[in-house]
Amino acid sequence: MAVPESQTTPCAASTLAAVIARYCRPAMARIWSDEGKLERWLEVELAALDGWAEVGVVPAEVVAEVAAKAQPPAPERVAEIEARTHHDVAAFVDAVAADLGDAVRDAGALILAGLEHAFAAVVTRAEEHRETLQIGRTHGIHAEPTTFGLKLAGWAFELDRDRLRLARAFEGMRVGKLSGAVGTYSAADPEVERVACERLGLEAAPSSTQILQRDRHAELLSALAITAASLEKFALEIRHLARTEVAEVQEPFGSGQKGSSAMPHKRNPIVAERICGLARVVRAAATVGLENVALWHERDISHSSAERVVVPDAFLALDYMLDRFGWLVEGLVVREERMRRNLESSHGLFYSQRLLLSLVDAGLTRDEAYRLVQRHALQAWDEEQDFRELVRGDHALADRVDLDAVFDLGAYTRHVDTVFERLRSLVRREEPVHV
Repeated sequence: MAVPESQTTPCAASTLAAVIARYCRPAMARIWSDEGKLERWLEVELAALDGWAEVGVVPAEVVAEVAAKAQPPAPERVAEIEARTHHDVAAFVDAVAADLGDAVRDAGALILAGLEHAFAAVVTRAEEHRETLQIGRTHGIHAEPTTFGLKLAGWAFELDRDRLRLARAFEGMRVGKLSGAVGTYSAADPEVERVACERLGLEAAPSSTQILQRDRHAELLSALAITAASLEKFALEIRHLARTEVAEVQEPFGSGQKGSSAMPHKRNPIVAERICGLARVVRAAATVGLENVALWHERDISHSSAERVVVPDAFLALDYMLDRFGWLVEGLVVREERMRRNLESSHGLFYSQRLLLSLVDAGLTRDEAYRLVQRHALQAWDEEQDFRELVRGDHALADRVDLDAVFDLGAYTRHVDTVFERLRSLVRREEPVHV
């Protein structure tokens, strides 16, 4: 496998909004760059000009001439003017009513593409390990057998829910406004707004003030944060399973890669750790989004400065996380034999519930059955003896139930296909979401 950074060529520092170059990918960074911002502002200006032409205020030939010659200004030139005006939009034109719509649309397309890739990778590995036995753990302690494929299937369903949440949030952001200083259209015909938004692939907001209401942005940032939390959950599980004492999985490790500057034996789960760390950044952005909902009257600009940081940051970080998670799942080393050894390391104690229920079915009270099974379970654990052999040697138990049926490992996985048929149905009906 390649070194973990191989698919994420560092971005030039000048293109970044806030996330450092190490954790961004060029396509997403370009969307949030100064160059990308000015290109979208120009798109809004030209769309508004089309609207004015539609209502007969600006001649169509003037619009065509402007469109043919218009070029987005250099960021350096805008910065020079802004140093005098102290207003970035005024430095671009005398007045413009633009929002984040286009940038969110384009960034959203990259996020959804990353989600599709991650989903496909998880489904593929889930099918591969559909019957790979693994001990299930609750509270970090051995519970009952499951399969590694079932664990991954659960991840796939969660990624699909993330995809649907994000699609709804992106749809909520697919609006624009050119309704004036407080949303009354005092300086522009509503038809100008309709035409301009249509050209930009947006819908006119049904109601706005000087800005679009920020509940839309809060929903989007929350959906991004939930997706990041899902990736953190999956990455944390990989980290736990990669611990030396568990050693059931291992991150891809490239030839020549160093796990530690001091200890040559180390193969640390650095990509999974990085995903967990960046999830905190995206969650923090969601908090800012919620705080930005409440503004003074028809607007203030307390939201604006924060959004310039957290919106690009959230997209840049999640885009990177999705790319790394897809890479991690595709190349994940799964140690099936170690899973089987770990399953057996608790001396067969996971059969305790099946024995308990069988004894109850045979006529014992639950409390009596529980105490009998627990006595052998504690002995097996404390003395490192095989639970099954202890039970077979106790005729008070062995003569009451069919122990071959009780100690049937296949009983734990006989319904695996139920979950996988649901997953296959999801894959069959899933259609790509477009922003």
